[in-house]
Amino acid sequence: MTDMSDFHQMKALLDWQIELGATDAISDTPVNRYALEAKPPKLETKAATPAPVVPMAEVDPVAVARKAAEAAGDLEGLRAAMAAFEQCELKKGARNLVFSDGVPGARVMVIGEAPGRDEDQQGKPFVGRAGQLLDKMFDAIGMGRAAETPIYITNILPWRPPQNRDPKPDEIAMMMPFVEKHVALAAPELIVVMGNIACQGVLGRKGITKLRGNWGEALGKPVLPMFHPAYLLRNPAAKREAWADLLSLQARLKG
Repeated sequence: MTDMSDFHQMKALLDWQIELGATDAISDTPVNRYALEAKPPKLETKAATPAPVVPMAEVDPVAVARKAAEAAGDLEGLRAAMAAFEQCELKKGARNLVFSDGVPGARVMVIGEAPGRDEDQQGKPFVGRAGQLLDKMFDAIGMGRAAETPIYITNILPWRPPQNRDPKPDEIAMMMPFVEKHVALAAPELIVVMGNIACQGVLGRKGITKLRGNWGEALGKPVLPMFHPAYLLRNPAAKREAWADLLSLQARLKG
């Protein structure tokens, strides 16, 4: 049985707490707030397991180019496939796609290196000073873009490299499937490759001073390496070798 004195004493303490503003009892025993830690304890949480990172598959630009080129059924389809090709960074800085000039189906297909400023502006290969010299060279053996014995002209790269720098090996590699298809669709009898870049792309070799004038074979066609007209403009003495190469081409066509 509870002692009445204890009852009255506890009631007095409770009344005193009510006068201080206490409204609810939240614990059976009192809590000394001054004895609590300064900082509340941190709750232990398990670190979330990060989701596995799945590496993105790298795009092979050569494979993309080959698939696009193989799907082209004619020259217009090939031109459209090249225009839609987004893997070559040169496209972003070029004004125009430089595809070809001359007569498709001509016996001779001339493959140059890459467009320059004039070609980029007009969208045609060999239209600057080097192109004018090229026209004179072939005119000397009775051939030309619109002559009775026509030629067909294109480049390894359809877009102008910045500041006319040499194309990089990876740029050549990714555009070669289009060049191979271009040759197959144009179906020339002979190919003339002009300059080191064209030799590298078609023949897989460089060193035009040793290669020029020596017939080879690539893409199922006889191939004649020649000095690029731009080189001849800088080195007029080399025109003698260029004339000998043109005569060799003429003789091969007649033979």
